[in-house]
Amino acid sequence: MLLSSTPRGARLARLLAADQLREWELPVEAASHVVAELAANAVTHGRVPGRSFRLTLYVVGGTLRIEVTDTRSDRRPEPRKPGADAESGRGLLLVEALADRWGVAEERFPRKTVWAELRFPS
Repeated sequence: MLLSSTPRGARLARLLAADQLREWELPVEAASHVVAELAANAVTHGRVPGRSFRLTLYVVGGTLRIEVTDTRSDRRPEPRKPGADAESGRGLLLVEALADRWGVAEERFPRKTVWAELRFPS
């Protein structure tokens, strides 16, 4: 689904993903946190005015794959260690902790997709 590159679009991504996961009868909590972080990063760091970001969810076997595509391929996400009193900068650390794997795929310019995979028991 395409969503506006705004805080409202990021929030909607999390809510729609949680609804879809419930429909698929999959655990919601960890996956919705990952969606929230990836969508927030797309809105904050991958935003190009007038362009949307894309959220894709699919399940293969016991693995949920979450993909968030934005239009800023020049800005690759990298986890960093924020200061103890920093109010932001922990999103990718959270994704690393919750996901079994995650990474970045560059697509045709100017897009990039940040993805995360979570395995669930059958």
